[in-house]
Amino acid sequence: MSTHINAADKGDIAESILLPGDPLRARYIAENFLEEPVLYTDIRNMYGYTGRYKGCPVSVQGTGMGMPSMGIYSHELIHEYGVENLIRVGTCGAFQDCINMGDVILSLAASTDSNYVHTFGLPGTYAPSASWELLQKTMECNKHVRIPITGGNTVSCDVFYEFDPEWWKKWASIGVLAVEMEAAALYMEAAAAGRNAIAMMTVTDMFPTGEKATTEERKKASPGMITLALEVAVS
Repeated sequence: MSTHINAADKGDIAESILLPGDPLRARYIAENFLEEPVLYTDIRNMYGYTGRYKGCPVSVQGTGMGMPSMGIYSHELIHEYGVENLIRVGTCGAFQDCINMGDVILSLAASTDSNYVHTFGLPGTYAPSASWELLQKTMECNKHVRIPITGGNTVSCDVFYEFDPEWWKKWASIGVLAVEMEAAALYMEAAAAGRNAIAMMTVTDMFPTGEKATTEERKKASPGMITLALEVAVS
């Protein structure tokens, strides 16, 4: 098995998994939302747990920040542990002032400034997108969870601290909703393997106003988003 996850057995990880970037969010989800969570890895302090939600097995795995880190964890989860459904539960910075702090954004497609796609050797430009199956389930489950959702194009960037403070406005001008750092790699890895993936992110930064969430708020993201992701995982 992989050196990055190193779970004892393939069966230690469920077929459906939540993927927060922050390993402390993984622990928070396991301890507060799952029944009888069991820690299957803490390699590099990147916690992974499997428990039950409404009686069904679900895992949660921290992935770290950035597309290289997401690529490693999603690839190993898919190819070494047989994970079928991968649900990113992250945070993002919103570009559009019609979006509010704490809202949840669904990444229908993930633009990117990364060269991650080069590994697939495609003869053109690839547009990483969410799984239609998981998108349908998300919208159906939210009829009961009922949290504010906006769906659209997001951008996955390699650089967090851009040199040009106005960089985001070009993405905003073409309708991109928000920036984060992992969805594009997740969508590419899932698509290449024929698996399902969707990224949902809580807005913790507002570019138009400069508003920012606290460290504790970032760790927990949105309890509503986590509940929605779990509902999708077991549906």
